[in-house]
Amino acid sequence: MNSENFSLSEKIVSLSYIRQGSEARRSHEQLLRQLLDQGKCPEQGWSESTIELFLNELALMDSNNFLSNCGVGEREGRVASSLVARRHYRLIHGIGRSGDIAAVQPKAAGSSLLNKLTNSVVLDILRLSGARSASSCFVVPMATGMSLTLCFLTLRHRRPKARYIIWPRIDQKSCFKAMITAGYEPVVVENVLEGDELRTDLEAVERKIEELGAENILCVHSTTSCFAPRVPDRLEELATLCAKHDLPHIVNNAYGVQSSKCMHLIQQGSRVGRIDAFVQSLDKNFMVPVGGAIIAGFDEAFIQEISKMYPGRASASPSLDVLITLLTLGASGYKRLLSERKEMYSVLAQELKGLASAHGERLLQTPHNPISLAMSLSGFQGDDDKAVTQLGSMLFTRQVSGARVIPLGKEQTIAGHTFRGFMSHSEAYPCPYLNAASAVGITRDDVTLCIKRLDKCLKTLKKEAAKNCPAEPSQNQDDCATGE
Repeated sequence: MNSENFSLSEKIVSLSYIRQGSEARRSHEQLLRQLLDQGKCPEQGWSESTIELFLNELALMDSNNFLSNCGVGEREGRVASSLVARRHYRLIHGIGRSGDIAAVQPKAAGSSLLNKLTNSVVLDILRLSGARSASSCFVVPMATGMSLTLCFLTLRHRRPKARYIIWPRIDQKSCFKAMITAGYEPVVVENVLEGDELRTDLEAVERKIEELGAENILCVHSTTSCFAPRVPDRLEELATLCAKHDLPHIVNNAYGVQSSKCMHLIQQGSRVGRIDAFVQSLDKNFMVPVGGAIIAGFDEAFIQEISKMYPGRASASPSLDVLITLLTLGASGYKRLLSERKEMYSVLAQELKGLASAHGERLLQTPHNPISLAMSLSGFQGDDDKAVTQLGSMLFTRQVSGARVIPLGKEQTIAGHTFRGFMSHSEAYPCPYLNAASAVGITRDDVTLCIKRLDKCLKTLKKEAAKNCPAEPSQNQDDCATGE
């Protein structure tokens, strides 16, 4: 309804009623105008009616929704199922063009506007979360691993002689396979144990750079968010090393947007040294379906170079999901979620510490990891680690998802490289352990139920272990009771 239609409506319905309806419509439009003018996440979240109005207006700007459109091409936004059309708000053309995922589509002004606004709103949130100097970003319809691959392939043109990627070890398959898929040989740098924490071995990284020659290295591939007892890489020092040796630096910031500490590390790294791009997951940071990531950086030209490397058009679904989510939450709503997550981290740490103590275990001291926690399972360690692995199965069948039980000595071969002590980020971590994380969206009920069910599982395992102990007192019985 435009002003002309409202005027015509006054002939049908009372003037005062129509004007009231017009004012209500104008309040929606004022929010849209502010978004278009500023390109930032609104401070307060929008109502669903405002968001749906906005999306319907965008859809009407795409050629597949023109009333008089006559399509004779191979891609005309045709959809056989009306259910599918409604699921996508009739925004069917996707984003980008064959040569650039950020390019405007002549046939889809609405979808193109959606793409540009999403990238602008997401950049605002990245800055709000701590990467204040970030200059550019774009949403890509691939998860973190493939998005990292896209970054590595973009660097190929800048460093044609390169064969290697320096990678401080983190036992997560997708980031390792991202390097293999891009055609590079990962040079795995083992972490060093400092107290309970596994930290970046900076001396080993520099030795590898000097040994291989900087010209033969594509980049350093570092990590922020990770499972304890590994902690975020020493980003400032790595960024300084990269600047010193003129090496690109790509950061896997998978679920780090929700952590002010991880985002601060990225900001500081860019300030004191070199960080070319940092990649983060949409689902882990913004509670949307799996399938999207954000590639961001401090050099707008390089981020645009990455976007142009993406072949073909792309799905608009991840962009649509995250834009709807951020407009629903608003900046204040997202900040509230981050604050609640941080509060729940302290609650989870306290509860795990108490539970560990009750079972003769301890909460591993990993103060540099702001999201993940680890509890030792030394007393459940036998010759075959059966009790440790059984605990993981017990938790899963009791609907405790996300908890990871890490036995010792596991080996895993990925693309020809064998990792000893796989999942523990180390060839020989001192004890088996259990992971739990305080990620965005976690509630106090989640923590309470997890601790209750974990306690029952540990008690059950202890009872089973006691049954297997000899009846008469002996050294073996003592060993059995302690798990040695």
